[in-house]
Order: sequence, then C-alpha cells, then structure tokens
Amino acid sequence: MTVVDGDPHEVGRRVRRLRQERGISLSELARRAGVGKATLSGLETGTRNPTLDTLWAVTAQLGVPIAAVLGPPEDYVTVRGEAVEATLLELFEDAGVTYELYRMRVPSGATQTSPAHYEGVTEHITVFTGTLSAGPLDAPLLAGPGGYLTWRSDVPHGYAAVGEQEVLASLLIRYPAIS
Repeated sequence: MTVVDGDPHEVGRRVRRLRQERGISLSELARRAGVGKATLSGLETGTRNPTLDTLWAVTAQLGVPIAAVLGPPEDYVTVRGEAVEATLLELFEDAGVTYELYRMRVPSGATQTSPAHYEGVTEHITVFTGTLSAGPLDAPLLAGPGGYLTWRSDVPHGYAAVGEQEVLASLLIRYPAIS
C-alpha cells in the first residue's frame, strides 16, 4: 500500500537533512522512534515507502510537524495509514506554533492506532459524515455529523469509524514550537 503520494526520495532527503541538522545518528533516531534501522535507512534513501505511523514516529522524535518531510505547499500530498487517509490542505505558522489542516477519510469499520506526537501537540477534528471514535487509547471520544473532538496527541491515540458509514472530517493538528 502506498502511504505517501509523491516522490519518496524527496521525503527521505528531508528526513535525512532534519536528522543531520540535529546531530542525531541514524541508529539513535531509529531507536528513539521505535523503528528498525533498516526501515529508517530505506526511508532516507527513498527505497522504502514508509507507513504513516513511521513518518509520525520519526517526525515526533525530530520535533517537527509531518509537513516538514512532505514538502513545500505546492507539493502537499495525501498520506494513508491503516485506516485514515488524510490530504494536507494548508499549513499555517503563527507565533511559534505550526498548524496542519487535513481533509480526513476513515472507511466504515476501519480502525487505526497512531504513535504519540511530541509533547504539547493537540488534534482537533470536526466530523462531517459518519461517526468517529478518536483520541487517547485509554479514553476515546465519540462524535457524529457536526461533532467536534479535541485531545492532546502526545500519547498513543486511535481513530475508528463506527457504524456502516464512512467518516469524512477535517483534522487540525497543532504543533507548539520546541525550545
């Protein structure tokens, strides 16, 4: 399954540049992110198409929004996880905070668990169709059409479409600056 539309070599180059700028070895970043060294090496060289969870785990350890590895606004792409398909619509930066706005789709009956983002990151979802269960794994939230969910996503969290209708929603991820 392709999880990132676009050139995987560009994504890999961005990950490598960010890792090197921070003075972190490949082995150390792989350990911190909880991914295999071969997986991270393949991501950096563009020979492996990473999962959405891998990208989020790596960018969390680099302290950057996922958009930092996806590319400039004209190159925004759709990312796919086990259940969530998200298309980055806009990137906002304001007073040390970065926001990513996504159009999100979760097929009926699908579930996904995502790794923690870095400290202080929050997610905000507005549901347009379907019923979504999302949030921290130990305290998921539920919303139907017109409903709104928000939580600190610096803990493992999940998404699940409840019922027979797919979920269409907007997802806003707020990343505070790391000092």
